[in-house]
Amino acid sequence: MIKKILPVLLIFSCLLTSTQAQEEPLTARDSARLKKYLNKADRQFQDKSYSISIDIYEAVLSKNQNQYMTPNMLKLVGDSYYFNAAYKKAARNYEMLIENYKDQPGVVGPEYYFKYAQSLKSLGEYEKSDGVMQEFAGMVADDGRASNFLKGQDYLDAIEAAKGRYSLAELDMDINSEYSDLAPSFYKEGLIFSSDRDTGNLARYRHTWNAMDFLDLYKINVDSASQDKPAKFHLDTDFTTRVHESSSIFTKDGKTMYFTGNNYRSGRIVGDKQGVVRLKIYRAQLKDDEWVVEDDLPINSDAFSTAHPALSPDERKLYFASDRHNPSVESDLYVVSINEDGSITEDPVPLKGNINTGARETFPFVSSEGILYFSSDGHPGLGGLDVFSTKIEADRPQSPVENLGEPINSNMDDFSLVINEDTRLGYFASNREGGKGYDDIYTFTKAPECIQTVTGTVRDKVTNELLIGATIKVINDKNEEILSTFTDENGQYSLTLDRYKLNFVRAQAEGYTPAEEFLERGKCRPPRIIDFYLERDEVTCGDDLSVLIPELRSTIYFDFDKDIIRDDAKPQIELVIAIMEKYPSLNIKLKAHTDAQGPDAYNMDLSRRRAQATVDYILANSDKISPSRLEAEGYGESQLANPDCPNGVRCSDKEHEKNRRTEFIICGE
Repeated sequence: MIKKILPVLLIFSCLLTSTQAQEEPLTARDSARLKKYLNKADRQFQDKSYSISIDIYEAVLSKNQNQYMTPNMLKLVGDSYYFNAAYKKAARNYEMLIENYKDQPGVVGPEYYFKYAQSLKSLGEYEKSDGVMQEFAGMVADDGRASNFLKGQDYLDAIEAAKGRYSLAELDMDINSEYSDLAPSFYKEGLIFSSDRDTGNLARYRHTWNAMDFLDLYKINVDSASQDKPAKFHLDTDFTTRVHESSSIFTKDGKTMYFTGNNYRSGRIVGDKQGVVRLKIYRAQLKDDEWVVEDDLPINSDAFSTAHPALSPDERKLYFASDRHNPSVESDLYVVSINEDGSITEDPVPLKGNINTGARETFPFVSSEGILYFSSDGHPGLGGLDVFSTKIEADRPQSPVENLGEPINSNMDDFSLVINEDTRLGYFASNREGGKGYDDIYTFTKAPECIQTVTGTVRDKVTNELLIGATIKVINDKNEEILSTFTDENGQYSLTLDRYKLNFVRAQAEGYTPAEEFLERGKCRPPRIIDFYLERDEVTCGDDLSVLIPELRSTIYFDFDKDIIRDDAKPQIELVIAIMEKYPSLNIKLKAHTDAQGPDAYNMDLSRRRAQATVDYILANSDKISPSRLEAEGYGESQLANPDCPNGVRCSDKEHEKNRRTEFIICGE
């Protein structure tokens, strides 16, 4: 491939240089030659050999051949850079495309807004990227990438909170080269990985479906032949000499492997109708110390690519990436069952939930704890491909999709992560700055569970009374109870929980409305104090306010034939004012009464004046209480508190006083 393309590029470069020197329009002959090379670039683009197509496209634009700077050219150049992880140059072309042609209907589709936003994110321009994503979301509201963005616009805070759970470690093996090294997998005591170190391939991009035919498998620290230094991992001779391999996974017994390879059949490489060589997943068995490759699996096709195999912990599910529903660019994650005899007799299904987004989901890996790790540029991330995780069962997630955050993820492509949950040691590949080659393998450690102590008290929200024996529960994001405890004789509780999980701490007590607090994922921190103040659930409109304020007398009293607030009533009203200021949603009804002395009509009017006098006193002594929160109502002598003193019965003034009162009634919230 290198030998074929170099002469083309040299001729093409001379053609453009000559044209520029003459400063004359292209001749018909030169135009025809130029069109021929552009057609070749288009074919390379369709074949996903982006590094080659870039050279021709960019040469045209760099020489100011404005007749070729069309929307389609900007799309092709932008995509070539985007899928080759050259995000700065991709952003430049997408920006020109959108700025120059966004007002022309149907020219710039939403997909280019998305890729422009992703390119900006890889450059660290998060605010500008979010603005472009807002435009993208406005164009395709039902797109999973749009909804993920709109639901998680604080995604940078969530990614920041994930810091500390993973930490990069020093790689204890000489595994990386000046070329591309990626897709590590565990085998025996070492690793199997993919590399193009023996080819020096020009088109080194490995994160979509192009140029995979330039990768081979290598082993390190697997056997005596690969101690500390990479060595070729050989499959049976007939297969290895014709097909190049990538991204492998091994069964626990070490006798079966699945790997990605070219579409190969009957001793030759096979292309689709357009001549594009797709990828397939192959299975190999270890027989007599030799890996013998079986025929490709029934999940494959000549029309689309199937790649990057991963096994479930019980090895009865095969996960993989495929572009079977969109062979042009993107990939989704799928799963298929493996029968007990190793056969596959059913069609693969795409993973459910919000795992697949419409962008790239690729390089799955399922840990021994059933955690699916995968790479995506469709979920909110730091730029390029980021690594995400979720608990998986069969074909659907059991927990939210989480971004692993830094340092696993960067603003470039981070992918092909594997982890040993027992040792908490893992590996992944990235093309971030500072590496030895184009792609490099990094190692990391996963911190143990972050167990944090949470303590606090539970009190009555109004009275501040400590609640003894209140129940404290820890609830996960599926509303499942994880653990529970009770408050002690001092109304206090203590519990521990994992800060790397989504949890709710809930307090409840009989006669009270439960309250809870959400604990987001975060770094391990010192013990946290969470105090709960519960509201009574049995308090309703019509209850006496003394239910909430035990120190409040149920009523205040008036002198005979007077509506003036007495001095002994003022401290009680001050308590009412304090509680209403503390709880702005509390409304009060003032029910005023008289004794049975005098005409009924006169007493009805007197009771109304007493109720209003109480309202006026409250408003005069508080600028925080709205009149709308107070209701004054007079009942005259119709509701005697002392029924032994009705009309016509002689009673002492003290006995009549029991009836001359105003009551404070809760009107609801």
